[in-house]
Amino acid sequence: MQPVLETYTPDGFDLWPVAEIEPFGFLPLSGGLSPAEVGTAVMRIADCNDIEPDAAPDAARPSRPTDAQASFLHGLLTFDTLFAAGGLRVTDTSTGVTFQPGCCDGLEDWRDWHQLLGGGALLGFGHEPVSPVAERTGDRVRLTINAEQSDSPVIELPVTELRHLLTGVEHDLGDFLALAADWASRHVPDHCAPVVAALSRVLDLPGQPES
Repeated sequence: MQPVLETYTPDGFDLWPVAEIEPFGFLPLSGGLSPAEVGTAVMRIADCNDIEPDAAPDAARPSRPTDAQASFLHGLLTFDTLFAAGGLRVTDTSTGVTFQPGCCDGLEDWRDWHQLLGGGALLGFGHEPVSPVAERTGDRVRLTINAEQSDSPVIELPVTELRHLLTGVEHDLGDFLALAADWASRHVPDHCAPVVAALSRVLDLPGQPES
């Protein structure tokens, strides 16, 4: 199980170094990323929240600054509710079957998976034509790759294993945030503390350091 960010190949982005990423692929977040990959992740999360102030519901937001870097980071640093395209990816290493985040999924909601540990019955992550679904039955969890297909591949695992995997996800995200804090001090020093604080919020990592 990996926390992944849906991303794309940057086109003309020059506010900081970024890596070449497969278009519309997924970038796993962990402590093993290169500085350019961290830059790509921060770029993508900021881009997810780069919305014009007039389109935002928060009337109290300050106006967009004119500086290019500050302008690009504006949504990330001013929205109360943040979004990061992606989610949790699960791969069955014995069969090669992979459960991918769906169109309605977001990495900011990754803790929703804990509902399955507490007895919650069903989590849906998308809609047709592809509807990934996670469902608990007794002491097992069944991940259906596409509930729109009667013969969809599935992954099954014990609830105890899911608990272990979610602990690993939290560690991966914490390690990524530590990398991002170092990255921010080097590449966005004027916005380091608020950028790290925003990343901590969007990754739902309360209590993490903000600088």
